[in-house]
Amino acid sequence: MIYDTIIIGAGMSGLAAGIRLAQQDRKVAIVEKHYVWGGLNSFYGKDGYRFDVGLHALTNFVPKGTRGMPLTRTIKQLRLRYDDFALGEHGHSEILFPGARLEFTNNFELLTEEVARVFPGELDRFRALVREIEETVWDTRAPEFFSAREELAKRLREPLLIEMLLLPTCYYGSAMEDDVEWDQFKVLFSSIFLEGLARPEGGVRTILNLLVKRFRKVGGELRMKNGVERIQLDSDSRVCGVVLEDGTELETRAVISSAGLVESLELCGAPTAKQELEPADRGRLTFLESISVLDCTPASLGYTAATSFFSSQSRFDYRPPAELCDYRSGLLSSPNNFAAKKPMTDQLLRMTVLANGPAWESLSPEEYAAEKKLQAASAEAALVEFTDSEALPGGPRQSWDSHTVYRDVFTPNTIRRFTGHPGGIVYGSPRKRKQGESGIDGLALCGTDHGYLGIVGAMASGCIIANEQLLSPVTS
Repeated sequence: MIYDTIIIGAGMSGLAAGIRLAQQDRKVAIVEKHYVWGGLNSFYGKDGYRFDVGLHALTNFVPKGTRGMPLTRTIKQLRLRYDDFALGEHGHSEILFPGARLEFTNNFELLTEEVARVFPGELDRFRALVREIEETVWDTRAPEFFSAREELAKRLREPLLIEMLLLPTCYYGSAMEDDVEWDQFKVLFSSIFLEGLARPEGGVRTILNLLVKRFRKVGGELRMKNGVERIQLDSDSRVCGVVLEDGTELETRAVISSAGLVESLELCGAPTAKQELEPADRGRLTFLESISVLDCTPASLGYTAATSFFSSQSRFDYRPPAELCDYRSGLLSSPNNFAAKKPMTDQLLRMTVLANGPAWESLSPEEYAAEKKLQAASAEAALVEFTDSEALPGGPRQSWDSHTVYRDVFTPNTIRRFTGHPGGIVYGSPRKRKQGESGIDGLALCGTDHGYLGIVGAMASGCIIANEQLLSPVTS
């Protein structure tokens, strides 16, 4: 069977790319190795509970009717209805460091007031930084690399403020260790603080199901449980098709892959991968996450924030730890602390900390089962100890262990099993391909390694790559 385009992966970016192409009468197939769509932002059910994977919050939130912003512009390109996303804003979120707390909402003035309160000498410099970020065009990426740590140090004088601004942007999208690209920092800062955080009522499946329904409606073909064995190249090293894991061959002259740079090149064959890849292309960042179902509201235990970004060190480490996990920084999220027309059935807390992928892979089955429970409990204890030692508004947070009626934990091994990313890598290659280029004629990248992150960023990435393909039949 011959297709105009084959898309690898039924995540947000792949589905969005498929919709854009199918809307223009292109014959498109999305091939996905798993039985459920979503990729890194998916959902699952276990023992009667329904959980999200990946989603803590939708960034880039803006109210309905806001023109020219990533969220509303992407919804328009996909011909979806804003109201169907059923977005509820966060009440507030926070950034916690030793001796300092910054609270923020979708009203950016609150963060400005918080900076003035905690760092009064930095207010003018902070405002100048914000003006610079506001002038950044979100879908235009500079080719040069600049370090956000270095650029922020040129603009701000308080090292702690720099750390507090870096922490959310790193955890919400940086594939670089101990830093984030300056260009990407500005986009992430805007998406988190200048635009805002929200959550779709019903979780991530609400958005995914909208995308799948739209893709099918415009004539796209969605082939679930159809993993790709290899991308076929012709004698000129140009894409000519894909071979599925069951041996089925599909012909095409264009492949859009959301599998990641490393994974996509390896699907093209070992010689190609070896030629194109460099050590800097291979990311290492991955996480452990625990999801706890409580017998009480998170707020009753002191967790009133929708998302708490925390570090127990004045300068946080953002790199794979030597041990299985690093509890010294991370984030804690409560879906219950987002506005919703219909209250959630379950009371949830989700905790995310850095993890060591190879260390988790080396465990025996017995060790693995024991360490999942131990590491989740240890991460909780470390956060409670940190918040108990700090003079935080509202008093210390309480342990939720005794209030937990059910807990599920996923590790780098889980991420590897459901995404195919080696080591459970989450944010892909540290070196983003900002034009979606792979180096292979006919193969384009969308999603994480295109450099667009988060739910809205992923959908925007799919639209951008599809639009470029619609303008030019040759993508490389």
